[in-house]
Amino acid sequence: METADTTLFYSAFFLTLLAGLSTGIGASLAFFSRTNNHKFLSIGMGFSAGVMIYVSFGDLLIQAQKNFSAIYGEIQGEVFTLLAFFGGFVLSALIDYIIPDDVNPHELKTDTELKELQQYDNNFQKLSLKRTGIFTAIAIGIHNFPEGFATFVSALNGLALGIPIALAIAIHNIPEGMAVSLPIYHATGDKKKAFYYALLSGIAEPLGALLGFFLLLPLMGDVTLGVSFSLVAGIMIYISFDELLPAARLYGNAHTTILGLALGMGLMAFSLLLFKIVL
Repeated sequence: METADTTLFYSAFFLTLLAGLSTGIGASLAFFSRTNNHKFLSIGMGFSAGVMIYVSFGDLLIQAQKNFSAIYGEIQGEVFTLLAFFGGFVLSALIDYIIPDDVNPHELKTDTELKELQQYDNNFQKLSLKRTGIFTAIAIGIHNFPEGFATFVSALNGLALGIPIALAIAIHNIPEGMAVSLPIYHATGDKKKAFYYALLSGIAEPLGALLGFFLLLPLMGDVTLGVSFSLVAGIMIYISFDELLPAARLYGNAHTTILGLALGMGLMAFSLLLFKIVL
């Protein structure tokens, strides 16, 4: 691997690591936030969705089609792009299907439901809460494997693309950190333990990045890149519509959601434009 490629590899991995560890931010907010006003979180969720939706349709699918078309021609290239894109949907949906609803990070909880966690005080309920927290951490870890791969592949395609994607994934991971830490904290009363579990759930993201990279490295070429970009686009669109936009509405309202969505799309559009101008 040449020096420039090595630098890009480490930069992409570092961005993926930071995005994964942002679950710790969610844990901290859960412990120290003294308000139930989560409008900032609503805007953040909308922002993440805006970044992912724009980059999927405005860059990744276009890149994928170019890679496939170079080998198979324009029509067949588009067919393979679409197949891999919806393959990303299927992969994300299968992961959701095998994880029970009560610990699935995509099954959102309202403020009222989160408040009710504080009312559990007998041993049986505390054990149940601890189980919920631990299994939620495992579930988030499973979800973070493809998300880590998506972040890493995006960053390998260029930091102008990788940085906004890493930021979007990081914001998306904040409520997941809350989902892990709150049950464990209210079951054990131990903030440190709850924080560590939340943090560890995000480690799966850089692990997913490395696993995907080393599996694909020997096969790297136009077809592999086409599959990777299409698959990543499918995963990010699924995350946006299945989790991020519903979460944005749950934590805020229609106006905060669309504000975040517009900000995310705008940032992504201008960063890609700036990247083209600089190059």
